[in-house]
Amino acid sequence: MSTERRSKYTNDFVPIRTISNGVIMLETNEKVTGVKIFPRNIFISDIETQNAIINNLKNVYNTIDYEFWIIAADRPVDITSYLSRLQLLYNSQTSPVKRKLILDDINKANMFTMNNVVDTEFYLLFKEKDMDKIQKKIRNLIQTFASAGLNATQTSNDDLRIILDNFLNGGQTTTVGAVMA
Repeated sequence: MSTERRSKYTNDFVPIRTISNGVIMLETNEKVTGVKIFPRNIFISDIETQNAIINNLKNVYNTIDYEFWIIAADRPVDITSYLSRLQLLYNSQTSPVKRKLILDDINKANMFTMNNVVDTEFYLLFKEKDMDKIQKKIRNLIQTFASAGLNATQTSNDDLRIILDNFLNGGQTTTVGAVMA
């Protein structure tokens, strides 16, 4: 008879020890990290440029000689500071025409927040034990993506938490804070 305790918490069966310095530390001492690839709308370019970018991207992926994962993760768009500035601008205006235009922008921004608008972000992640190899791979990835016309940076702790939230919580962002009555 098994006395295995079943937990209702995800963190009890996910082998993550911690997330720090843009790296997920696993209980096996392996580390998961990578780069965030900034999206680029190639469809506003002419067909030759589109094909060149796609071929460059194929070349980037063909040069990677280790196991990796490409992940697209949705991140909620936070426009609260933008809405606050619009509200201040609206309150300071005396012109009815300008107030109407600002109010239209406020309503449009509110529509975005009510419809859970998200930015899609792209990541290339890999697993490695040696920190020197990790740094070398990250530098190489950033350089090869740059040669393909794409910007990339090392993943941050926040990036990795967003990815985990997307996979473990169905895209719902976890929040930690005080309970207010």
